[in-house]
Amino acid sequence: MSSEMPAENPLPTDVPDVEEKINSNDNQVKKGEPGSDKAESIGVMSKRQMKKLMKQKQWEEQRDLRRQRRKEKRQKRKLERQYQLESNNEGSDGKRIRRDVVPSTLRLIIDCSFDNLMVLKDVKKLHKQIQRCYAENRKALHPVQFYLTSHGGQLKNNMNENDKGWVNWKDIHISSEHYNELMKKEDLVYLTSDSPDVLNELDETKAYVIGGLVDHNHHKGITYKKALQQGIGHVQLPLGNFVKMNSRKVLAVNHVFEIILSYLEKRNWKEAFFSVLPPRKGASPLGEANDSSKCELREKEAGEDNSSDSD
Repeated sequence: MSSEMPAENPLPTDVPDVEEKINSNDNQVKKGEPGSDKAESIGVMSKRQMKKLMKQKQWEEQRDLRRQRRKEKRQKRKLERQYQLESNNEGSDGKRIRRDVVPSTLRLIIDCSFDNLMVLKDVKKLHKQIQRCYAENRKALHPVQFYLTSHGGQLKNNMNENDKGWVNWKDIHISSEHYNELMKKEDLVYLTSDSPDVLNELDETKAYVIGGLVDHNHHKGITYKKALQQGIGHVQLPLGNFVKMNSRKVLAVNHVFEIILSYLEKRNWKEAFFSVLPPRKGASPLGEANDSSKCELREKEAGEDNSSDSD
């Protein structure tokens, strides 16, 4: 028996190292991960995919530029519309009228002392009528000296709440004082449909008063009685001389105001009435209304004659 130990068989040189196998397996696992798929897909991306990716990148880079261009287009269209509007208005009556404005010396007052006789709903209607008067006077050919007197209470509160810009209104005198404290008594003339006196010609040295009341016929004759009590002049517009109406002759505050403005421009009551009166009032020229009534009467008589002949 030999005392020498048998020599260990050496590892074959062609057997891969275990560590290399592990690394190789790890690499294969990593290739199966989502990130590795993307890396491989980029490596083998087609030309079409590359172009698509480049376009997407370019689209994102130019986002701010596109936004700026859209903004410039909007501004350009706005300027073009404004220029066109100004060009169209250069020859219009509106522009011509504004250049030829000649203010009237006539004073027109809305008496707001009836505040406690109205519910809030009617106060809001009065507010809208006053807004209309203000707007019409601002664009009139002969604007009047516009006054709001006894301004306060519900009306003022409503204006503060819904029309804060009223404090910046121009060409208007708004006062909490009564018109008696602002005008001479002999200058005052109350416009009331109950007056027996008819206004034929406006006196532009006078101060005409319109009752600021939306009453729905609850306070008939109140403005006429007020004029009598105060001993001031009173007249009614010559509505009955030119107009046949289906309703009462009581007009809204803004209608009276606008009729005065229209008369100052046209100097013709008939034209002034029919340029302002709303269709719902059923207004028609007095002469035409009479002719129509006569025609209906003749037709009725003719019908009765035919009926008698046939019996």
